[in-house]
Amino acid sequence: MKSRSVLTLLAALGTGALVIPGAPQPRAEAASAAYRTNSPHQQGRSSVTPGLDHLDTVTIPELQARMADGSLTSSALTRAYLRRIATIDPVIHAVLRTDPTALRQAAASDARHRHGNARGPLDGIPVLLKDNVDTHDMPTTAGSLALAGTPPARDAALVTRLRDAGAVILGKTNLSEWANFRAEKPTSGWSAVGGQTHNPYVLDRNPCGSSAGSAAALAASLSQVAIGTETDGSIVCPAGMNGVVGHKPTLGLVSRSGVVPISAEQDTAGPMARNVTDVALTLAVLSGDAGVRHGTPGGLSGSSGSGGLRGKRIGLWRLPSLGSKVDALMTRTAQRLRSAGAEVVEVTPPYQDRLAELEFPALFSEFHRDIDAYLATRHGPRNLARLIEFDRTHPAERTCFAGQELFERALAAPPTTDPDYRAKRAELRDLSRRSLDETIAAHHLDAIAAPTNPPAWTTDCARGDNDVIPSSTPAAVAGYPSLSVPAGFVDELPVGLLLMAGGHRDAALLSLGAAVEHRLHAWRAPRYLPSVAPESPRG
Repeated sequence: MKSRSVLTLLAALGTGALVIPGAPQPRAEAASAAYRTNSPHQQGRSSVTPGLDHLDTVTIPELQARMADGSLTSSALTRAYLRRIATIDPVIHAVLRTDPTALRQAAASDARHRHGNARGPLDGIPVLLKDNVDTHDMPTTAGSLALAGTPPARDAALVTRLRDAGAVILGKTNLSEWANFRAEKPTSGWSAVGGQTHNPYVLDRNPCGSSAGSAAALAASLSQVAIGTETDGSIVCPAGMNGVVGHKPTLGLVSRSGVVPISAEQDTAGPMARNVTDVALTLAVLSGDAGVRHGTPGGLSGSSGSGGLRGKRIGLWRLPSLGSKVDALMTRTAQRLRSAGAEVVEVTPPYQDRLAELEFPALFSEFHRDIDAYLATRHGPRNLARLIEFDRTHPAERTCFAGQELFERALAAPPTTDPDYRAKRAELRDLSRRSLDETIAAHHLDAIAAPTNPPAWTTDCARGDNDVIPSSTPAAVAGYPSLSVPAGFVDELPVGLLLMAGGHRDAALLSLGAAVEHRLHAWRAPRYLPSVAPESPRG
């Protein structure tokens, strides 16, 4: 695909011109007013840096424009985020640790900007990493005390790409321990290392897992960008439940080297941010787009252009099992997309029951293989059997929930050389791809849309999660891209719209997602409410 400049990319993504520093931004004004009224810490306001208005709505291109004209430095931006972490994170517990070298990284970026040697759109931009992404200079724990000692020997491949692009590694975020692949009834957002992450919109509600800390940190404007990881739903569900944008890339587009694994057949890291533009620019770096260093991320130039939604065909998978209020929100969403010129037709992708039957048995075999290989590279338990024993002998690992049933079933699972396992994985791959490909072809669709999540459930260690959310599974198992953008709210709680497309359609999906984001205009800042009315049963 032909390379284009960053500004052309932004036009293709439907974002329009850069906002002039200091110009009024009604959406941000309303959010700031809400934050001033409701925040437990007024000094955590998002407008904290001279020349940088509304940290919660500013985009990477706006920041780079200000760095280029000298009205902003990476050092000032990094300090602003570090101050917000110090002020806000004690309320939500999203950030495990900040990088002590962050300000030195920012100073190096400032020097490059002064000399005209900026490395691209992420140079000087603060990024938080989920704590299952290896860093040689900070612990990488997957939330477990078993890995809380010596850091990995080297950075994950995606961290190397971020550093080479000049990004400021701001720190590590909490996650659901072992990416929610330990217990049958886990509590998302909890780890023995980081405790419980809270949803910034309503603090007694869950942030979803497993990239809980990354999403909650972005909702609270603790970083410009964050990295999450997904096997099935762990980027998009936290994004939806915390009112931000999350992209699960096509499998293999982003290197999984140096990421604590569940399954090489489904695992991927991906970008999360408060807007689609920042997600797209970060994906260009993570995927090694050669043009991004020179401001030309050609692989993301998209196909929607400035025409927005007119003429696009979107299949709406309603999923009424997520509740009547979510279904009503989907009805309003479809109406808004139609009013912008899109054609929305209702669809039901086939084979979902069979996918649900097959997925976990395959993942058990793959997890045993892949976690043993990873643990062999780290100090601590050297394989899954020893990890299970570690949990049994360390009470701190059982302070929220005691179970490790998924570990135990993986330990007993057949190896990935077993013919029955191979048949299951082959059937999974075939049916998941057909479920999307056949639906897209039958209705001539640009994408399939579905609710990303129900309203966040109350966090409860004794009960565990209430998270049977089928929308993420087809794309996750198929290795196809998916993108969650904010769709609206149910009782103060965010709900996302999940967009799915065929393999390697990431650029077109991001372009469509930006047009949807622009039309729905659903983002608003969190108010850190202690609670809302009790959750109602779905139906």
